[in-house]
Amino acid sequence: MKLLEEKIRKEGTVLPGDVLKVGSFINQQMDVPFLSLCADELVRLYEGEIITKVLTVEASGIGFACLVAERLGVPALFAKKSKTSNMSGSCWSAPVASYTHGVTNTVMVPSDFLTSDDSVLIVDDFLATGSALKGLISLCGQAGAHVCGCGILIEKAYQNGGEEVRAMCRVESLARISKMSESGISFI
Repeated sequence: MKLLEEKIRKEGTVLPGDVLKVGSFINQQMDVPFLSLCADELVRLYEGEIITKVLTVEASGIGFACLVAERLGVPALFAKKSKTSNMSGSCWSAPVASYTHGVTNTVMVPSDFLTSDDSVLIVDDFLATGSALKGLISLCGQAGAHVCGCGILIEKAYQNGGEEVRAMCRVESLARISKMSESGISFI
């Protein structure tokens, strides 16, 4: 999606440690009209799929996942990174390593929110190593839910995550970075 690539070039910043900062329009501050256009494109790419739920992981992907879910007319569900006192009953859980935070969390969703009746579109802001998507796919597998595919805003295609996840299910990324450094970003 050329609009997203242009926005990344204009507003994104490459930080040390191979981190792309897009906080001005995706993470800390959300450009809702722009992300709405991205949600429209992702929904178009999955047109014809039967989707009953949009699943993401806490926290950066929630806003985008909600926009996608709203367009599809289905609930948005997010996997929490820690169990809270208001989560009762059984949960599906999986380990997820965070690339930007350098920690591994056990993400979970209540088993009554994700079932074998669900056909799930997994949505996230980034795809790098694929850990978050593999964890969410695992949650769906535990529940017996069907994974329609994954919808990603930005993929670091030079890392192995996209290839690994594509071996498991369909992946549609709106922007695929082939190379990035402090001097610039290239797209596929």
